[in-house]
Amino acid sequence: MSKPPRHWAAMNEMGFEAGMRLLFWIFRIGGRAPFRCVLYPVLAWYVLTKPLARRASADYLRRLSLYTSAAAPSLWSVPRHFASFAEGMLDKMLLWGGRFNTDSVRFYGKDVVVECLDGRRGALLICSHMGNLELCRILSQQRKDLKLTVLVHTKHAQSFNRMLARQNPDSQLNLLQVTELSPATAIMLAEKINQGEFVVIAGDRIPVASHPRVAIASFLGAPAAFPVGPYVLASVLQCPVFLLFSLRRGRHSEVHFELFRDSVRLPRQGRDTALAALAGDYAARLEYFCQRAPLQWFNFYDFWHLPQLELSDARG
Repeated sequence: MSKPPRHWAAMNEMGFEAGMRLLFWIFRIGGRAPFRCVLYPVLAWYVLTKPLARRASADYLRRLSLYTSAAAPSLWSVPRHFASFAEGMLDKMLLWGGRFNTDSVRFYGKDVVVECLDGRRGALLICSHMGNLELCRILSQQRKDLKLTVLVHTKHAQSFNRMLARQNPDSQLNLLQVTELSPATAIMLAEKINQGEFVVIAGDRIPVASHPRVAIASFLGAPAAFPVGPYVLASVLQCPVFLLFSLRRGRHSEVHFELFRDSVRLPRQGRDTALAALAGDYAARLEYFCQRAPLQWFNFYDFWHLPQLELSDARG
């Protein structure tokens, strides 16, 4: 019998800290051209020796091509997917090292966020593992009234976080490590919202728990598990909810803000249905941005595998 797919948190996400430090040094000396010359042999080794991540990438790209009726992925699609991830990590290091030109960033939907800031209203931002979230955290430091608390599970990426901290110790200041959203955590986050701060949570990875609470939504033509935590948290915080997507388009980076809900209220009756609708609306927007930047969604595990899950957030 084949081994069951592991939870994403149990996988070491591209754990080659020393290699990335070497690549960053090469970039500092010669720029992106020599960086790429060294990058691709490293990627070839990784693709050959990491079958789970390789299969997950190929599966995602295949599903995307079928969903969009595009040409089937080529032999080089998976290496290009990994290359996009590696260059994204380089951009993160450049950001924290003060070597990234933030003037080239284009914002879309920024007015709705500025309106909240001007009114000193906090908000919840639901992001994804697409593009470069670090970009938003750096830019938040340039505007004193924009304070972000990013909820993360960093155990799977401790090496990369240490590397960012070497570039700039402030890289850890607005990270809050959580495994589950406890009542104490919700109270603390509510205080931040009341102070006009923004809380950021990912909407495309299920919780780190033995029986995670999820909703099933269609994503790229097949059912997939999405966390309900962002929407339960939104119902507790009673604040505006925005979607946040970051991607690179040519020489420019884009940051997209979209108003998702003015607030979220979950009914006592039909709670599961309401959560599934919210997860479905999020999945539809994630599909849209995956089509715009196919190689920039970075979930290198079996996203469509449906293990034993707790489908109702109301239980337990």
